[in-house]
Amino acid sequence: MTVLTTDTVLTTDTMLRVLVVEDHSTFAELLTAALDRERDLVSVGHATKGAEGVAMFAELRPDVVLMDVQLPDIDGFAATAQILALDPDARVIMLTAHVTPEAIANAAVSGVCGFLAKDGHLADLLRTVRVAERGGLALDPSLVTRLLGQPPTARRPLERPLSERELSVLARMADGKDVASIAHELHISSHTGRGHVKSVLSKLGAHSQLEAVVIAVRMGLVQINDEAAKAAGY
Repeated sequence: MTVLTTDTVLTTDTMLRVLVVEDHSTFAELLTAALDRERDLVSVGHATKGAEGVAMFAELRPDVVLMDVQLPDIDGFAATAQILALDPDARVIMLTAHVTPEAIANAAVSGVCGFLAKDGHLADLLRTVRVAERGGLALDPSLVTRLLGQPPTARRPLERPLSERELSVLARMADGKDVASIAHELHISSHTGRGHVKSVLSKLGAHSQLEAVVIAVRMGLVQINDEAAKAAGY
């Protein structure tokens, strides 16, 4: 365990304090070094286990936590749940080496504000640390494109087919548009647009717009390519 207490770290109002929870020491050392090279970021500690990370969060109260999914004791999602129980406004960004539909579904409902590939670009990770906000889910574009490249899974036809309006909403979700943008384009209220999005998620058995798009692509309901996924922020 490596700790820099609030007394030993010189910070400013604009400097973000970051806690790293990662059991691979080499990756963690490279990550903390990269954070410390940035003028507006500073690493305040490094934990190698989930429970240790929770304890360090309680002590240090960092602005952002970078959390590995796979840890020796409890997984990153369980550790995140404990951190959010301590502080519902905590910002946790999950890092994964193995992307699966289940992992994305877990991320969508876990309360994390970012879900990134560990082999992604460092610049993308640092940017996410700066901009990720509670209530949102910043995603590495490569996660979606990797999922879209997996062989389609056998899925039964939808018990409740999507309506023409819901297909229009789904197509705009695939373009990366939020509820407000979808509602504006379709000339409907945000409340109505939100209802259509919820209906699409329910019919597809998805927990987030991202998961809904992945399911829809693999069912042939919409199409999206690598460039579109990156442009949409997926």
